[in-house]
Amino acid sequence: MTKTHVGILGTGIYIPTPRMTAKEIAEATNGVWTEEAIVNKLGIKEKPIPGENDGTQEMGVQAGLAAIKNTGIDPKEIDLVISIGEEWKEYPLTTSAIYIQEKIGATNAWGIDLQQRCCTTVSAMKIAKDMMMSDPDLNTVMIVGGYRNGDFVDYTDRAMSMMYNLAAGGGAIILKKNLGRNILLGSHIMTDGSMARDAGVEYGGTEKPITPENYEEAYKSLRLFDEKHMKDRLNEVSMPNWFQCIGRAFEKSGVAKEELGYLAVLHFKYSMHKFMLETLGLTEEQTIYLSEYGHLGQIDQILSLHLALEQGKVEDGTVISMISAGIGYAWAANVIKWGPIDHGDTHIQ
Repeated sequence: MTKTHVGILGTGIYIPTPRMTAKEIAEATNGVWTEEAIVNKLGIKEKPIPGENDGTQEMGVQAGLAAIKNTGIDPKEIDLVISIGEEWKEYPLTTSAIYIQEKIGATNAWGIDLQQRCCTTVSAMKIAKDMMMSDPDLNTVMIVGGYRNGDFVDYTDRAMSMMYNLAAGGGAIILKKNLGRNILLGSHIMTDGSMARDAGVEYGGTEKPITPENYEEAYKSLRLFDEKHMKDRLNEVSMPNWFQCIGRAFEKSGVAKEELGYLAVLHFKYSMHKFMLETLGLTEEQTIYLSEYGHLGQIDQILSLHLALEQGKVEDGTVISMISAGIGYAWAANVIKWGPIDHGDTHIQ
């Protein structure tokens, strides 16, 4: 008998129709960045931006509905909806998971919001798995949300070039207990509180409320509060922390890191992407660089897996690692073994 385990039933993606091209990003910087540099250095050919009805919660709904359609699941089977959608949403202080639950017809579920910026998906998958393994009433969980933090980017702020890639979209991934395939194995997460206040939206909270005098600036005030500290600290610890998360996730999974066959990685500048692949001994065929999507925050890992399945880059037997990072600062990685479970996977607890 196979031990209790959690598998990935399927995914759903929603991508808005409007696009912002590399040329338009360059123009928005007032010529500080060229179109060529946006494409070659930042790795952005174009990115989706929200249309009229593309609110954060609503994009989560559309992704959730897509996941239901793609898997053929009855939404009444879903026991829990975990929202990974951003805090920037249609109405502050509304609970996204509960809204999505209602709109997708998951009437037997309960909902809760989780948030760790762009690291949320990988962390939510670990939390969901741990809950499912310990709670007999949790058999099917949908992790779902939308993202449009790019609304806050001021392209004339030179310090913000690392966030010019922020885009818009929604994603959903459905986990099922004892699915018998696509097993979610180990995860590892790290956080560094020394950068907790190095980046964020400056106006709109209790410290600096939006006023008639600052509202135009407020809605473009995603910025680095301490640029030098954040960049110096990231240069020092970011890659080592990522590789530590990947290594520990494989150790916890009982899988050799050399078996890694597909890296579901967030979008960042191409030089970092290339360095990571080379260090892990991977080729470009073993990942997808999201140059036509930009960075959809915590949706990137779901999008990458979704596209990899469509393109045949993930098939039965492929070992996958999702990796993520989020301001605050957080790093995470997990391990997934795609395809039917074999007897060698029974160490999973």
